[in-house]
Formats: sequence, structure tokens, C-alpha cells
Amino acid sequence: MLKKSLIAASVSAVLISSSLSAATEVNWWHAMGGTNTERVNKIASDFNASQSNYKINAVYKGNYTETMTAAIAAFRAKKQPHIVQVFEVGTATMMAAKGAVYPIEQVMKDSGVALDKSDYLPAVISYYQTPEGELLSMPFNSSTPVLWYNRDAFKKAGVSDAPKTWDEVSSTAKKLVDSGMKCGIAVGYQSWGLIENYSAWNNIPLGTKQNGYAGLDTELTFNNKNVIDNLQRLADMQKDGSFAYGGRRGESLAMFTTGECGMWINSSAYYGSIKGQAKFDYAQAMMPFDSKVTDAPQNSIIGGATLWTLRGHTKDEYKGVAEFMKYLSSTEVQAWWHQETGYVPITTAAYELSKKQGFYDKNPGTDTAIQQLSLNQPNENSRGLRFGNFVQIRDIVNAEMEMIWNGSKDAQLAMDDAVAQSNKLLRKFEKANK
Repeated sequence: MLKKSLIAASVSAVLISSSLSAATEVNWWHAMGGTNTERVNKIASDFNASQSNYKINAVYKGNYTETMTAAIAAFRAKKQPHIVQVFEVGTATMMAAKGAVYPIEQVMKDSGVALDKSDYLPAVISYYQTPEGELLSMPFNSSTPVLWYNRDAFKKAGVSDAPKTWDEVSSTAKKLVDSGMKCGIAVGYQSWGLIENYSAWNNIPLGTKQNGYAGLDTELTFNNKNVIDNLQRLADMQKDGSFAYGGRRGESLAMFTTGECGMWINSSAYYGSIKGQAKFDYAQAMMPFDSKVTDAPQNSIIGGATLWTLRGHTKDEYKGVAEFMKYLSSTEVQAWWHQETGYVPITTAAYELSKKQGFYDKNPGTDTAIQQLSLNQPNENSRGLRFGNFVQIRDIVNAEMEMIWNGSKDAQLAMDDAVAQSNKLLRKFEKANK
């Protein structure tokens, strides 16, 4: 009888112990593929190891579009994750998902976890704030386009400095081709770099209503003379190989890393890939500005994604979300993430720590993206964009840009058509979300 009592007591103790030690689980759906999956898993596992109350389950759900689509479908089926990573152009779509989003500033406040918005880089945080200043989602992987260039090729072509203006880009590209290179410059994520960031960098609006921040009745206006003239310039540069088209997204990476093109405009987050692939001396510089438009650049805008919290879970689970967001934003984690990936640190403290650790001394130019984003206080033209259906709009813009490159249309006709088609999508979005 005593033996049975002891066994029963032992089993009871184990069950009570297991119950007390069971961590509250928080599901995080993300779009970080390849090596970045391992980095995301490390952040999650390190957080889990740092405390015993919560467990983050990081789950890769495909590319950005696939991840956002999966989360929306899961919410409708009441099987949504707590956290979902959404790219910057999905911001308006997430805001319009009535009843689905739990603004991260409110999550932190309701959970009693401190959030000091002044800690974050203004160009990063402003993209994801309401006009009243409420932070909707937590910045995570933020980047901006920079000018990557082949120093060895520059030396061979007799070019000493990276071009600062688009006129200089044109002349430098010609010198590179004349020196034996197959092409002077290529561009990745062309809509982001050549239209969205071109506009912000040169302090011209992409659309009305503060680039969509001030109302759903916004219209796109990038079929202006400045954008058109620069796109036509690039189209004309194709004739001697000074410019070469390499795809809508990041497919043109190999054109730079193999030494085919001497310059490449694309995300600062390609640092890890270029470091691993390029067999030449490379560097990054600020994007060129258009001296016909402005005397000096404004600031660039970010790409990448943020972490959105979805409604429908328990108070304790949201406390876990808040604690994880606090950990994710910590100086050490952000400095590590920045140095590993090339994404910008989302806080000033992480930037300062990277500086103190000598990262920029050992890797010159890796703070270019931060300098671009922080060059000036973001304004209505340069804090970002807030257009509905922008994933589809980018597809339209990319298709029209390809018609410029293949000679089917000149830049004026292509951009007029792109704006007309895109504004129809904006009207559909406005109607659906009134």
C-alpha cells in the first residue's frame, strides 16, 4: 500500500512539474529562405534558451507573397499564427485586413513590455507607422538599394571613384565597357530601385496623398518627366552594353559576381551573397542621384519586411509575443543580424555597437545603407509608400519596364500605361475598403 502511494505521489509530482514547466508556444511564420532560415532559427532557439516561459516556433512558409497569402487564409480558417512576416509592400493590405491585425505598439502596451520608438532608425520605423504615429508592426529585416561596384574593374577602366550622379553612372558604364567588360551596370528589383527609390532619393512624389499615407483615394504619378527620362537613358545605354537587363528581382546578382557587369544597384542585404561569390575587390556606395532633378539626395526608403501580430490568441501568448519582440530588438541580436546578413540594424544602439566592434572598419562600406536611410529626416516623399494592391501593381510596372528594355515601348508610353493600369487597381482597393 505504501509502495502504491509512493508511486502515485511520484507520478503526481512529475505531472505537476511538467505542467509548471510547459512553455507557452508562439508560432512565427516567416519568408526567410536559404541561409537566412538558419539565422532565423538561431534567433528563435536563442530566445527559447534565454528563458523558460515561452517557446517560439519559427516556420518557413515560402516567399513573401506565399507567406502573406498563407497567413490570410489561416486567419479565415481560425488557424492563424501569432506572428507573420510581411514584406513592406503588403503594409496597406495588412492594414485593410479589418479585425485581423493587433498593432504591435498596442501588444507591447497591453503586455506591459516597454517600447521606446525613439530607439529605432527614423527611416525604418516611419514606414510602418500610422499618420498618428502608432507603430503597426515590428521592423525586422530592413534593407535599401545601394550601388555595388567592382573596384578591380574600375581600376582597369581608369575610374577612381564610385559615381555619385546618374550622369556619372552613364559615363562610368561606358568606360567599363570600353575597357573590355560585357556590361557597365545592371539593376535588381528594378521597380524598387529605379522608380520607388529613385523618386524618394530625388525627393519627388511617387503618388498623391503623401504616397498613400493620407488616404485610400491616392493615385500614382511616377509617369513624370524625371522618372521617364532616367528610364529612357538606361534603355539607350543598352545599345553599347553600358546597361543590361537581368530580371525583375535578384536574378542579375550573377551578372555582378561573375564580373560580367562592373556596377549593380540592388539591396544592401546581398552583402552575404556577394561576399561568398565575388572573386574580386568590391565595394558599395550610395545610390546615384539625378543632378537634373536635385542638388543633393534626400533619403532612400526601405525594403524587406516586418513582423505583424494577428488577433485571436490568449493574453499570455501575446505576452510571449511582446517578450520576443523585445528580445528581437535588443542591441546584441540586431547587431548580429545586421553583420551576418547586410540588413540594416533597426536601432541606433545596434548600429553603434557594430561600429564599436569594428565591423565597418573590417568591412568598409557596410554602413552605406544606414547612411542613406539616415541622410535626412524622412518627409512625405521619402518615408515610404502606402498603396493598396501594390504586389500586383509591381507586377504591372515590371512588365511595362520590360517593354522599355526590349524596345516594344518608349519610357513615356510604358510608364503612362503602367500608371493607368495601376490606378485602376487602387480604385478597386479603395472601393473594397471604404
